[in-house]
Amino acid sequence: MSLSGCPLHGPEPFYSPVDTSISQRRFVGAAEKIAYRSAFAPEEWLCRSDVVSNDHLLIVRATMAAGDSHPFHNHPTREEVIYVLSGRAEQWVGRQKRELSAGDVAFIPMGEVHGTYNPYAEPLVFLAILSPANAPEPSMVDVSSQEPWCSLREASKP
Repeated sequence: MSLSGCPLHGPEPFYSPVDTSISQRRFVGAAEKIAYRSAFAPEEWLCRSDVVSNDHLLIVRATMAAGDSHPFHNHPTREEVIYVLSGRAEQWVGRQKRELSAGDVAFIPMGEVHGTYNPYAEPLVFLAILSPANAPEPSMVDVSSQEPWCSLREASKP
């Protein structure tokens, strides 16, 4: 199908050739993502300043092995959304606990203590979406050794 003479696009193709510079990148594939092994899980950064020219969002895909966790912490300068792609999570937001599975979301307001645990047999894969991208430090504060957080999970068991 030819688009020449198309009133919306004219004789030029309406697609742009691939520009691999970060400032012009609009798609992120396997070659562009940033792989990183944090203390909690292998991560694939899909949206941050060394991947795309972003101002507001950070997106990371994490794969948490069975038995691993990102213990109780908070982000004093960012809000976060956790979206489960596969597996199950024992997700805490404040003192509330839910089991999340594929398609479920947890919203964590700025400064709210939360933790993601995988006590299940299968890996947990999720997206963490944080905003703003260029927030002041500290970006994360570990509170897992402080009360009530260090004993909250044990106290919640039946």
